[in-house]
Amino acid sequence: MQENEQQIPTPQDTQMFIRMLSKTYSLEQLSKNQMAMHHQLEKVSANQEVMQRQMDNFQEQLRDTKLDMDRRLSETRIDMIDRFAQMDKRLDYMDKRFEQVDNRFEQVDKRFEQVDKRFEQVDKQLERIVLSIDKLSDRMDIFGERMEDKRDYRDDRQRRFTLRMFSIAISISSLSVVGVFLKIINVI
Repeated sequence: MQENEQQIPTPQDTQMFIRMLSKTYSLEQLSKNQMAMHHQLEKVSANQEVMQRQMDNFQEQLRDTKLDMDRRLSETRIDMIDRFAQMDKRLDYMDKRFEQVDNRFEQVDKRFEQVDKRFEQVDKQLERIVLSIDKLSDRMDIFGERMEDKRDYRDDRQRRFTLRMFSIAISISSLSVVGVFLKIINVI
């Protein structure tokens, strides 16, 4: 047995204890001791009853606490399950939204591809326009050269005509001056 545990006396031990007491104590002292022991036993019994009530109360409080904790845990569990369900719904909704956004991005990508194709077509058209402008500018250069040649020819003709007219006018003027000079001199 352990040191802390009290040994329960056997009936033989009790009789031996009583004999020992009877020998050493008188009956009066034995009666006083018995009364004191009885009083002490009543106190111990009362204390034991109080302790038993306190333990019963403690067990009842422990049971109530356990039930309360179980109730709270089950409520919390149910609340968490509800919240997770709501979160799952929100996540499903977000997944759908992301799918919609992905679809929109795909549509935008397709539109960009169409715009790229249109730009390629516009680039080709611009290249054609540039080529046609180059051809027209070449034609304009040729036409300009022809016009310049024609203008040069016309200018040249006009210059020759002007020079002829000027020389005729000078010739007539000089003949007039010679005629006036001859008249002054009385040659004529």
